[in-house]
Amino acid sequence: MKALIISADHFEDSELLFPFYRLQEAGLAVDVASISRGKIHGKHGYEVVADMALRDVDPKAYDLLVLPGGKAPATLRKEAAAIAIAQDFMRSNKPVAAICHGPQILISAGVIVGRRATCAPSVAEELKQAGALYEDQEVVVDGKLVTSRQPADLPAFMREMLRLLANPSR
Repeated sequence: MKALIISADHFEDSELLFPFYRLQEAGLAVDVASISRGKIHGKHGYEVVADMALRDVDPKAYDLLVLPGGKAPATLRKEAAAIAIAQDFMRSNKPVAAICHGPQILISAGVIVGRRATCAPSVAEELKQAGALYEDQEVVVDGKLVTSRQPADLPAFMREMLRLLANPSR
């Protein structure tokens, strides 16, 4: 199985690194894509190498999309390639996991209408206005969509993400 994480500079370090390493530990190959190839920098100083540019991503090659938070989603939601990747995953009913500000990409992609979801408190109103059914919970699972609010929710976020991967018919 293969996972794709899309992010950019100013990502929330733990929300990218925790899934990156935990998914590898679970046996998945994990690629990171950004606006361009090369290093991206987290809010707290960590660097991650983006293996590929968003424009080079073939969503069909991946089984899971992870959207970490921080300030990166505000940048990514303006990128047509990031929007197209999110739309492809949601249209194909493949697992998507978004935490904190990550759901902003789903909002801009127009794929959150009628879906149960959570996010960072500062994004909650925008999520509701986009037509999502907002729930203030540590993790919300709606079909193959897993969302969480903040770094403290990472254990629940990863638990549900891995549970979904272990039972894809869910």
